[in-house]
Amino acid sequence: MIAEIGHFTVLLAFALALVQAFVPLVGAQKNWSGWMQLADTTAVAQFVLIAISFAALTYSFVVSDFSLALVAANSHSAKPMLYKVTGVWGNHEGSMLLWILILVFYGALVAVFGGNLPSALKARVLSVQSMISAAFLAFLIFTSNPFVRLAVPPIDGNDLNPLLQDPGLAFHPPFLYFGYVGLSMSFSFAVAALIEGRVDAAWARWVRPWTLLAWITLTIGIALGSWWAYYELGWGGWWFWDPVENASFMPWLIAAALLHSAIVVEKRDALKSWTVLLAILAFSFSLIGTFIVRSGVITSVHAFANDPERGIFILAILTVAIGGALTLFAARAGQLRTNAVFGLISREGGLVLNNLLLVVATAVVFFGTIWPLIAELTTGRKLSVGAPFFDSAFTPFMVVLVAILPLGAILPWKRAQVGKSFKNLRGALALSVALGVLVWSLQTGGRMLAPFGLALAAWLVLGAMLDLLIRARYRNQAPLETLRRLRNLPRSDWGKAVAHAGLGLTIFGIAAVTAWEQEDIRVINIGDRFDVGAYEFVLNGVEDHNGQNYSAQIGTVTAYRGTRKVADLRPEKRFYPVQRMPTTEAAIDFGITRDLYVVLGDKQPDGSWAMRTYIKPFSNWIWLGCLVMALGGCLSLTDRRYRVAGAVRPKRAKLQAAE
Repeated sequence: MIAEIGHFTVLLAFALALVQAFVPLVGAQKNWSGWMQLADTTAVAQFVLIAISFAALTYSFVVSDFSLALVAANSHSAKPMLYKVTGVWGNHEGSMLLWILILVFYGALVAVFGGNLPSALKARVLSVQSMISAAFLAFLIFTSNPFVRLAVPPIDGNDLNPLLQDPGLAFHPPFLYFGYVGLSMSFSFAVAALIEGRVDAAWARWVRPWTLLAWITLTIGIALGSWWAYYELGWGGWWFWDPVENASFMPWLIAAALLHSAIVVEKRDALKSWTVLLAILAFSFSLIGTFIVRSGVITSVHAFANDPERGIFILAILTVAIGGALTLFAARAGQLRTNAVFGLISREGGLVLNNLLLVVATAVVFFGTIWPLIAELTTGRKLSVGAPFFDSAFTPFMVVLVAILPLGAILPWKRAQVGKSFKNLRGALALSVALGVLVWSLQTGGRMLAPFGLALAAWLVLGAMLDLLIRARYRNQAPLETLRRLRNLPRSDWGKAVAHAGLGLTIFGIAAVTAWEQEDIRVINIGDRFDVGAYEFVLNGVEDHNGQNYSAQIGTVTAYRGTRKVADLRPEKRFYPVQRMPTTEAAIDFGITRDLYVVLGDKQPDGSWAMRTYIKPFSNWIWLGCLVMALGGCLSLTDRRYRVAGAVRPKRAKLQAAE
């Protein structure tokens, strides 16, 4: 009965989505307030209904209701409770329901907290948002129903993919979806603005918080996925340029460009057409990612589905959404002209260059991701585009972006002089170069990657600090007055500086672990000692262990530095009998300056064991930097200006409407 309630609420939500998609849109066109206000009620009702449906599916997983085909295929009675719950979205149908739940949640947030929005714009935004939810509810109902019953339920289920039975998977997909789906709000605001034919500073302030929220959660989701791959898959890497990894990275890059572009619209009333286009592209890449994950066109540990029918349905949604939005953009872009003028050397010019670099970098990732598909379709040959291509083609654009970021952040609006602005950064540049030279002189091997990465990271961090000091006018005043001014700076200024510093920390972590990582692969007997870098490792023994739904062989490894014991490590080889699948659980001693990373391999015929050991310097700085970036986004999100965005410049908005 619970499952039937869940199915019924999905059907009812679909009917409400159709109503919300069209009635408020007509009301906004005719200026009928009652029809426009209907959007608020239906948006909240949609969220309540989908929340009930999701709760019903979760209940079915928790109680192991194997009469549901989805539960029987993705759960097991012996599975720990945490993984019964995460199993709800560890499959195609359940994850799609979570996708829709977050989509309608965003719509409900606009309905409840969008009181300052003009009624016509709000109605149009919620109508566009509901068109998206209606499309994906149709996809769920007709191709991916999670509430299908089995005529003959099995005694027990088929269990969840063992790779997904990890605490990281409890948080990684929801955060990713909050980011993916959150960009739908930027898309809805962009399409609504095109329908109205008006984009102004107030619109930019309305759209930025939603984009910022999506970017924050997408940052956290990508970082969690990277961290999960690092410790769970046993490969020792943090990024593999997997097509599904790329599918989340591309909208993150475009969202970053959109955030910077919206600043120009807000401050200078320029780049309006470009900003609207970026808002469309950001969600378009989210839809492309959904197609990649769920169409079966790629094979990946991350992929959900392998059904051509579903792929065609998603492709149709993608074509209508992107094609329709771009067609509307082509028809209305002429109405978004601006009279704002700025010099090539200016804050606006720096933000334009920032946008171009991010968009070109996204294009590189997109090309590398889809080229094997195009090659197979056109030539029948299977090609692989791997890390060497992405590293060599993507990295230069990021290096240039990082190099210009501190200078671009302090340039004046409208026009500037590079020499005059750069004077403020000469000390930061000198110190950054000095740190790079120092690291190069101290390291062995002579590789330039780590010194160069440290210099870039220091340039970003010091540049962010100087940006705040310059805004606080620290020259020729007492330190206490500088502190007072720093405290009174807008939170968006603090958020920008913190986010840029976080990017610097991540860059340093990437450069350090790539340049200085040490790897050792060997066959070892119990009791043997071996050295890796400055550490000595001893395999003390291997014991059998039975978990709740798996069996395991657990090694006991002790690490020493000199005569001092620094860590006891317990790498595992697990076997899940239901799925008949082995997994590797790496043992990691996490540290600020290094990770000790040990993987237990197969037992050899002579009783010895294969073992991989890594020394990974500063690897945790990668994810620390991501969290700092997200923190910077949160600081910006709490800026008071975005909470009162609806009150911004109403006279100017009316003037532009009349033009």
